[in-house]
Amino acid sequence: MTDFKVPVSEGTRVFLNFSVSLEDGSEVDSNFGGDPVEFSVGDGSLLPGFERRMFGMGAGDRKVFQVPPEDAFGQPNENNVQRLPRDQFDDDVELEIGLVFSFADAAGGELPGMVIAFDDEEVTVDFNHPLAGRTILFDVQVHRVEPAELH
Repeated sequence: MTDFKVPVSEGTRVFLNFSVSLEDGSEVDSNFGGDPVEFSVGDGSLLPGFERRMFGMGAGDRKVFQVPPEDAFGQPNENNVQRLPRDQFDDDVELEIGLVFSFADAAGGELPGMVIAFDDEEVTVDFNHPLAGRTILFDVQVHRVEPAELH
């Protein structure tokens, strides 16, 4: 019996550790030092731009990828910056730049928005992803790859 290494591809389940950092080296998220996480390619757990870079990797492989904004969290969109009337916020809320609120979206889900400016009349809220426009360093260590239909 040969020990065939299944590569990451469509239809596989992947067990991995990862870290996400900005170009300046500041870490945004990491699970190194903890148990591996698992996902099935295409299940929406990872952005497609991250998944595609892992294709061909197998158990034991570790790589660091530079992921441009177009393949990560996109470019900031000025249409995602909204000015809202100040009276939509409770009077007892102490507004400050960088404060994140959760707003209801059209589909009934929740959408985070960060206060980027405010005065007595309006509050300017940025609904862009906080990492929009940023190049991401994706460090990934693959522990196991198996056909997804085993689960």
